[in-house]
Amino acid sequence: MTLRILPPPGAPRRLAAAQLSNSVGDGAYYVCSALYFTRVVGLSPAQIGLGLTVAWAVGSVAGVPLGALADRRGPRGTSAVLAAATAASVLSFLVIRSFWAFLAAVVVYATAQCGLGAARQALLAGLVPAERRTGVLAHLQSMLNGGLALGAALGGLALGADTERAYLAVFVLDAVGFLGCAALLLTLPAVAPVPLRAAGEPRLAVLRDRPYALVTLLNAVLLLRMPLLSLAVPLWIVQRTHAPGWLVSALFVLNTVAVMLFQVRTARPVTDVDTALRALRVSGLVMAASCAVFALSALPGAAWAAAGLLVAGAVLQVDAEMRQSAGSWQIGFSLAPADRMGQYQGFFGTGVPVARTLGPLVLTSLLLVWGVPGWLLLGALLSAASYGMGPAVRRAEAARGRGEPRGAVAEAVRAG
Repeated sequence: MTLRILPPPGAPRRLAAAQLSNSVGDGAYYVCSALYFTRVVGLSPAQIGLGLTVAWAVGSVAGVPLGALADRRGPRGTSAVLAAATAASVLSFLVIRSFWAFLAAVVVYATAQCGLGAARQALLAGLVPAERRTGVLAHLQSMLNGGLALGAALGGLALGADTERAYLAVFVLDAVGFLGCAALLLTLPAVAPVPLRAAGEPRLAVLRDRPYALVTLLNAVLLLRMPLLSLAVPLWIVQRTHAPGWLVSALFVLNTVAVMLFQVRTARPVTDVDTALRALRVSGLVMAASCAVFALSALPGAAWAAAGLLVAGAVLQVDAEMRQSAGSWQIGFSLAPADRMGQYQGFFGTGVPVARTLGPLVLTSLLLVWGVPGWLLLGALLSAASYGMGPAVRRAEAARGRGEPRGAVAEAVRAG
C-alpha cells in the first residue's frame, strides 16, 4: 500500500515530500486554530468568520497575479518564497492580540497559500510530462491527506492539553513544516520562466479567456462539496438525525483514509480530456446518490439506522470526491497554455477559496433550513454542473483551436 501512495522517484517524490511537510502542520493548525483565536487571542466567532472570509476572498483574487509571477520568474523560486511567506504569517499568529492584526495575518496567510498552490501546479507542469500529471497529483493528494490526518492527531494532543503553550507549539510546527516545504522545493530542478510579453499582450491573459472562465466556474460549483464533512454533515447529524455525535469524527477519518489509500487508483484511468469528462459525469451521479442517502438519515427510525445511512452517504461522497478531483485536475491542465500555466492554474484554483467562502452559507441554507429537499437540490445542482462540464470543455477546446486568446502565442498572433 505504501508503494501506491508514494509517487515515482525523482521530482514527483520530492514534490510529495514537500506536500507532506506542510500538510502535517496544517492538519494540526486546522484542528486548533479556532480555539486558539477565541481563548488565547480573545476574538469572537463572528470576528474569526469575518476575518477568514475576507482573507480567502483576497487570496482568491491574488492567486492569478501570483501565478503569473511564477510564470515570469520561474515557479520553483516563487513556490519557495510563497511557502516561506506562509510560514512567516503562521509565526505572526504567536504575537497577535487584536482583530486588525489577526485580519492582516490571515490575509497574508490566505494570499500566500493561494499563490503557492498556483506556483506549485506550474512547477509540477514544468517537471512532469502531461500524460503523468494527474497521476502525480493523485499521489500528492494521498500524501496531503496522510499528513493532515497525522497533523490532526497531533492537534488533538494540543486540544487535550488546552494550554496556550500547546497551541503555540502547533503554530511553530506548522511554520517549520512550510519552511521544510520551501527547502524541499528548492532541491527540484529549475523550470525556465516564460518569455516576456509581446507588445500589446494583456498582462493576465486568463482573465480574457471566457471559455476557461466558464469551466472554472463549474469547477467551483463542484467544489461546494468541500464543506460537507467539515461543516454541513456535522450540523445535520446533531440537529436532524438520531445518530451519535461521535460519528462526526468517524466520518472525517473515513474520508481522509479513503482518499489516502484510493485516490491514486481512482485517478489512474484519467489520462486525457475524454476520460476526465467521463469521471466527472460519474462523479455527479454518485454525488447525487450520496445526497439522497444523507437526506434519508433524517427519517424517523433507530439511531443505528441513521448511522448506517450516514456512513453509506459518506462512502458515496468520498468516491465522488476522488473522481471529481481527478477529472478536474486533468481538465485544468489540459486547457491551460503551456506558457501561462501559473496564471491559469491560479485562476482555476480560485474554486477552492470560493468554496471555502461561500460554501458554508450555501450548504447551511440548503441543508439545515430546507432539510431533505435541500439535499436533493444540492445533489441535482452538483450533477448538473458535472454534466455541464462536457459542453463547457468542448467550447474551450474549440476556442483554442480557432486561435482565440489563450496565452502569449495566441495573443501575439492576434496582435500581429
